[in-house]
This record gives sequence, structure tokens and C-alpha cells, in this order.
Amino acid sequence: MKTKRITSIAIACSLTLGLLPSAFAGNEADAHFKMMDANGDGKITRAEHAAGAKKMFTQCDANQDGIVTVAEMDAAAQSHGRKVAKDEKNAAEKIREIDQNGDGQLTTAEHESGSEKMFARMDTNKDGSLSKEECAEGMKMLKKGA
Repeated sequence: MKTKRITSIAIACSLTLGLLPSAFAGNEADAHFKMMDANGDGKITRAEHAAGAKKMFTQCDANQDGIVTVAEMDAAAQSHGRKVAKDEKNAAEKIREIDQNGDGQLTTAEHESGSEKMFARMDTNKDGSLSKEECAEGMKMLKKGA
């Protein structure tokens, strides 16, 4: 149960952080971190994280019905030129991890809840913000077998 909870927390962040190529790896990671760091202070606050999560969810929700399906998540990733790495969970696996009612879709409420849990989990020093290092560690949970 604990493993599923930890993984589900990581998956919630996948919409937030996982649509751009190679999130949190190299220059692209820096650009993505800077995009989420709205005030440019070198950290991502709870509010900035929530805003980023909401933006990514909205971008995935092509028909704007408040639900993200596997097809919508795949299409959003493709529109950003992103391919799933062999060691990364696919859209269905990511959704399954935080899909609270087991319907194979991700609702706004499920994503918001998972995103909040992810932030709390990644904020390892409990200072109310995420460093680049904390985000990078959190992204490791998106790998298969994590």
C-alpha cells in the first residue's frame, strides 16, 4: 500500500512535470523548472506547483470536460514532442496510480489531490518550497519499478 501511495504521488506530478522532453535532465530541465518558478526565486512554492499542475492538466484535457484520458495524455505528450522513455511509466500506468475510483481516467479532483501529495512528499526539508534537487528526486519515482 505504501509503495502504491508513493508511486501515485509521483504520478500526480507527471502531468505537471512530464510533458516536456527530458524533464529535469540538462538544459531542458532548467527551462522547465524556470517555467514553474513563476517569480524566478530559484524554488517552486506550493502555489507555483499547484498552478503548474493545473496548467498541465488543462493542456492535457483536450475536450475541457475535467477528465484526462490515456488518449488525451498521450496526445498532449506528442504535441510537445515528448516520447515515453523505455524505463518510464506510460500514460495508462501513470493514470492508474492516482485514479481513485478505478475508471481509467484522471479527474481534476484526483489530479489536484495527487499533486498536493506529491508536493508534500518532494519537499523533503519541509521548507514549503521545492529546489531543483528535490524535484529531480521526485521525478525518479516515475520510472518503471519505482
